[in-house]
Amino acid sequence: MIKLGQYNILRVSRVAEFGLYLTDGTTRPDGKPDEVLMPAKYVPDDIRPGDEIRVFVYNDSEERPVATTETPFATVGQFAYLQAVDVNKYGAFLDWGVVKQLLCPFSEQKMRMHTGGVYLVYVYLDDKTNRIVASARVERFLGNVYPDYRQGQRVHALITGHTDIGYTAIVDNRHRGMIYDNEIYAPLELESQKTAYVKAVREDGKIDLTLTVPGTGNRVDHLGHKILELIDRNAFPLTDKSTPDEVAAILHCSKKDYKKAIGALYRDRKVALAEDGTWHKV
Repeated sequence: MIKLGQYNILRVSRVAEFGLYLTDGTTRPDGKPDEVLMPAKYVPDDIRPGDEIRVFVYNDSEERPVATTETPFATVGQFAYLQAVDVNKYGAFLDWGVVKQLLCPFSEQKMRMHTGGVYLVYVYLDDKTNRIVASARVERFLGNVYPDYRQGQRVHALITGHTDIGYTAIVDNRHRGMIYDNEIYAPLELESQKTAYVKAVREDGKIDLTLTVPGTGNRVDHLGHKILELIDRNAFPLTDKSTPDEVAAILHCSKKDYKKAIGALYRDRKVALAEDGTWHKV
């Protein structure tokens, strides 16, 4: 069955004057092929009947399923920060990367949305109307199942806020997470997406995260590897006189840890100091 609000790998079943019909090979209850139209403006020049193509399927302005090669900012089941481009009697309409804007009804808004505002929303398929809609009442879509992660497992983290102890995040579009301030050395941008790693799953179901890749030894060893990689790419401008802010911007660590790492590399004769104060590999 073709999935609404998701990416689908579909096959070209037939050609029409106004586009192509795509199918996943299944049939509807009435026995007809399950097909969706891809309008001509999205059809690649080199595609032919029988070819497969990856498309996003959503409802057009007349609530008919259509396929597009456009890339939405979020699919059904995902969280995203989206901008309101219009507000009318039905609710706020959000830009989500495809031609038709995404409706966030007033009933799904925590506070009244305004044109130009950017809001964290969850994209879901309304079972009653079979329409794709957005909800800013994100709390009810988080933490509904207990996390099943192992320590060190890689996850996707959407940064949603900052507290007295660190940054809040949405983990894999399902759970609440936290990246503690003492785990990072440079501010994180709100609304940014990060690859993170599980430190622990707490009893309340929230997840403690780290941005440090596990299995790379201690932090100093990890920094040493990173310094050598940057030197290889001629992208390591730091010297002993670099400020803590400059170190944090390049290595995302404290100057103290930087000095430990560069000192270890120097003792192991892996780097040497040039006359201009820069470091190079031995």
